[in-house]
Amino acid sequence: MRDKSAGSMDEAARLSRKGRRGGWITFPFIIGTMGCLALAAGGWTANLIVYLIQEFNIKSISSAKIYNFVNGSITLFPIVGAVIADSFLGCYSVICFSSLISLLGTLVLVLTAVVDRLRPPACEDGSNLCKYPSHLQFGVLYIGLALASLGNAGTRFTIATMGADQFDSPKHRGIFFNWYIFTMYTATIVSSTAIVYVEDNLSWTWGFTICAVANVLGLALLLSGRRSYRLMKPQGSPFTSLVRVAVAALSKRKMTLSDKNEDYYQDSTKTAPTHFFRFLNRAALQTEGDKAITVMQVEELKGLIKLFPLWSTGLSLCIPLAIQLSLTVIQALTMDRHLGGRFKIPAGSMPVFILASTSLSIFIIDRVALPLWERLTTRPLTLLQRIGIGHALTIASMAVSAAVERKRLRSDAGNDGIVAMSAMWLVPQLGIAGLGEAFHFPGQIALYYQEFPNTLKTTATAAVALFIGIAFYCSNGIIDVVRSVTAWLPDDINDGRLDNLYWLCCILGAFNFCYFLVCASFYSYKIVDESGDDSITT
Repeated sequence: MRDKSAGSMDEAARLSRKGRRGGWITFPFIIGTMGCLALAAGGWTANLIVYLIQEFNIKSISSAKIYNFVNGSITLFPIVGAVIADSFLGCYSVICFSSLISLLGTLVLVLTAVVDRLRPPACEDGSNLCKYPSHLQFGVLYIGLALASLGNAGTRFTIATMGADQFDSPKHRGIFFNWYIFTMYTATIVSSTAIVYVEDNLSWTWGFTICAVANVLGLALLLSGRRSYRLMKPQGSPFTSLVRVAVAALSKRKMTLSDKNEDYYQDSTKTAPTHFFRFLNRAALQTEGDKAITVMQVEELKGLIKLFPLWSTGLSLCIPLAIQLSLTVIQALTMDRHLGGRFKIPAGSMPVFILASTSLSIFIIDRVALPLWERLTTRPLTLLQRIGIGHALTIASMAVSAAVERKRLRSDAGNDGIVAMSAMWLVPQLGIAGLGEAFHFPGQIALYYQEFPNTLKTTATAAVALFIGIAFYCSNGIIDVVRSVTAWLPDDINDGRLDNLYWLCCILGAFNFCYFLVCASFYSYKIVDESGDDSITT
C-alpha cells in the first residue's frame, strides 16, 4: 500500500500548483453561510408550535407532534445528505442544492402567512367552534415544512465537513469546529428571540420573510467563495465495505476458522483477528477467486457492533428531552410570560434557555471543571463518565419539570386559560437540561469520533444526529400511547396531568441510566496513542 505521507505530499504539491485553494480565506464564506442558514431555519422552527395553534387552529398536543416530526426530520436526514455528498456529488453541490430547497420551503411558508385562503378562519376568543384546516391548506403547509426541513437537514452537518476540508492542520480544523458550533448556537439563539419576537408582535409574514432573506444571503455567500474552496471529489460510500464484510462472512459460513494470521487477508497494519463476534472473521479468510476483505475491515464492522449498545442509550436519553422541548412551549402558552413592564417573552423562545445553558456550561466545563477535576484526581474525566453525568442531570431535569408542572396545575387559571404563575419557573428545568447536554452531547461526539473506524470518521457526528432525529419520532409514539391509555394529555393541558408524563420520563431515564452503566462497564476503548493512530482492542 502506498505510504500516506507520500500521498499527502503529492496532494500538497498539486494544490500548490493550482494556486493553493482552501485555508482561512474560505472561513468568512463558509461560516457566514452557516450563520445565515441557521438563522433562517431557527426563525421558523422555534415558533412553529405557536404558528400551528394560532394560525391553523391545530390543537396543542397535535402541534407538538408536528413540531417533533419536523425536528426529527431535520436531525435524521443529515445522514442521507452525508452519504450523497461522500458517494456522488460532494459537499459543495449538496449544500447548494439543499439551500435552494430550504429557500423554496421557506417561501411556501411565507405564502401561508400572506394568503388568507391558505389558512382557516381565525378563532374568536373563547370560542370552541374553531374551523380545522382543509386538505388544501394542510397540503400547502406540509409541503412548505417538508421542503424547509429537508433543505436544512442537507446543509447542517455537510457545511462542517466542507469547512474542515479546507484545512490540513488538525489544530486549524479544531478551531474551525469551535467557531462552527459557536456560530450555529448563536444564530439559533438570535432567531429564537429576535425573529420570534417579530412573528409574535409584528406579523408572521415579516418573520418568515426575514428567514427567506437570511437563506438567500447564506446561498449568496456560499457561491461568492466558489473560487477559493478546496473541493474534495466523492470517494464512494464507506458503508460499502461494511456490507461486503457481512456478505462475505455469510457466504463463507461453512469454512473453518484458522488461528494463523497468515490465513487471513491483511493490509499494512497486520491486524490480528479478535475473538469478539468471531464468526465475522470468516470474511477475511483467504480463498481463491474472491475479492480480498482484510482483517482491518472486519474489525471496523465489529467496532460499530460494539458501539451499538452505547448508541442505543443515547437514543433513550434524547426521547425525554424531545418531549420536554415541545411541551415546555405549550406550558409557557398557559403561563404569565411578562417580564418587567410590558415586555412579554414569546413562548417559542423558551428553548433558548437550553441553548444558553449549554453554551455557557460547555465553556465552564472546558475551562474550569475539567482542569479542576484533573488537579484533584490526577486523571482526566473519561468520555463515558462525561456521558454518565449527562444522563444523571437529564433525569434531574425531568424531576424538576414534574414538580414545576404540579405547581402550575395548582395555580388558579383565568378565563383565558392563563395561570397566575410566571413562565420563568420553567427556566431551572431547562437550565439543568442544558447543563446535561453540555456533558453528554460533546462526550458522545468525541466518543464516536475516537471509536469509529478510520474510514467512517467523517460520519461520527452524524451518529449523534441520527439518534436525536429518531428520538423526536419516538417521542410522538410515547405521546400517542399516553393519550390512548390515560387522561394525562388532553388538548387543554390545564385539565390534564402533564406532571405524570414527566415522572414517567424520569423513571424511564433511570432505567436507561442503569442500562448505560452496564454497557459502559463492559466497554473497552480502542488504544489511541499520542500521534492519533489507533489499534483494535480485543
